[in-house]
Amino acid sequence: MKSIGINKPAPVETPGLFTQIDTDTPTAEGRDILVRVKGVAVNPVDFKVRKGRAKEGEFTVLGWDAAGVVEAVGEDVTLFRPGDEVWYAGDVTRSGSNSEFQLVDERIVAPKPKSLDFAAAAALPLTTITAWEAMFDRLLIDRTATEANAGKTILIIGGAGGVGSIAIQLAKLAGLNVIATASRDETIEWVKKLGADQVINHRRPLKDELAALDVAAVDYIFCTSETDQYFDVMTEIIAPQGRIVTITEASKEHNVDLLKAKSASFSYEFMFTRSMFETPDMIEQHKLLATVAQLVDDGVIKNTASENFGPLTPESLRKAHALLESGKAIGKITFEAIPE
Repeated sequence: MKSIGINKPAPVETPGLFTQIDTDTPTAEGRDILVRVKGVAVNPVDFKVRKGRAKEGEFTVLGWDAAGVVEAVGEDVTLFRPGDEVWYAGDVTRSGSNSEFQLVDERIVAPKPKSLDFAAAAALPLTTITAWEAMFDRLLIDRTATEANAGKTILIIGGAGGVGSIAIQLAKLAGLNVIATASRDETIEWVKKLGADQVINHRRPLKDELAALDVAAVDYIFCTSETDQYFDVMTEIIAPQGRIVTITEASKEHNVDLLKAKSASFSYEFMFTRSMFETPDMIEQHKLLATVAQLVDDGVIKNTASENFGPLTPESLRKAHALLESGKAIGKITFEAIPE
């Protein structure tokens, strides 16, 4: 099978950054399914692994968003059979989706939305799982209590990114008032189209921006951007007994005691936790992706794909990484399968 990968950690400007090679097609065993990959997308985790965690001299295949067709199944698989169309975000500890075929545990896979083609479907799994777990497992928002949630406000920092784009929609589905941050005309328009009730500029002091809306504090904060940059202000603007979740690492120490007087909570969300540690509730990712697929088909959740870069090639992948690293990407960048 054809695979596109890297041989060492490298910046995006590196000549010949990605290379395509032929590798053996793996065999599905146990609870693994073998998927013929038909569409993929890129995420910040792709360039973080490429820049820092890839191993020198070891061919590493990135890619943690995919949609495709089940080619074969392991002997313990019960959820799928060959020919099924699926979507998933994979496992960061295993070989990625930038290949013709990929092995993935059935418990983190679900039937893809019928209304989306493979490339469009690939835009959603990783960001959807991240946003869903952050809001409903970490912030403990009850997505069915829409009447009770109507009096509560969530601030989503980085509303126009892949995760923020889904988080806005899930927050509105749960009945929350949504304040999203965006700084450019095109990103402001994007978050409004997705349902944000108000938009503030994250390039200005957030406390002042909220004050201009006559908002002193918010019940929930979902930070999809730099934790180091926003930690102190988040402790100021979170309401008493409020909850904060972030998906980005902190590179310096922060004083969590700033949250004590408010009895406010702070947590991390990492969507690979379940697959990395094979937690007992690993199948919850299968369930939530199945639920979201139905919401997409029902027209409740909008797709967040913004650009299709065509067939997956070493050069198209490099261009996508460059755009994503620039911080100017809106929504998700997708690809079609590696050309035969």
